[in-house]
Amino acid sequence: MLVKFSTRHGQLVMLSEPAIALLRLGGHSGTVPSAVLAADLPAFLERLRSGLELHGDELSPLPPPDPHPRDDEDTPRERPVSLRHRAVPLLDMVRTAIDRNSDLMWDKA
Repeated sequence: MLVKFSTRHGQLVMLSEPAIALLRLGGHSGTVPSAVLAADLPAFLERLRSGLELHGDELSPLPPPDPHPRDDEDTPRERPVSLRHRAVPLLDMVRTAIDRNSDLMWDKA
């Protein structure tokens, strides 16, 4: 599953596992769909930054294994990525939303 984050000023699509992990670091339940109102975004951003200070070097959760894997060697394998790196586009989106007084919403893509 994919999660699409949106504000009045842009959209971002992310795999659900790291998206939910980042939402939880920001103090949200991780429920999809949901939102954080513009007035609450500064606190969400601070909690997310604090969570990344503690857990940012952890590897981003991977999607569940494919129940029907292919055996071709040309199939790209996802390299482990830290939560800190996965968070960069979301952090940018949240900062922009704060600057422009926009809510942050997310839903299944």
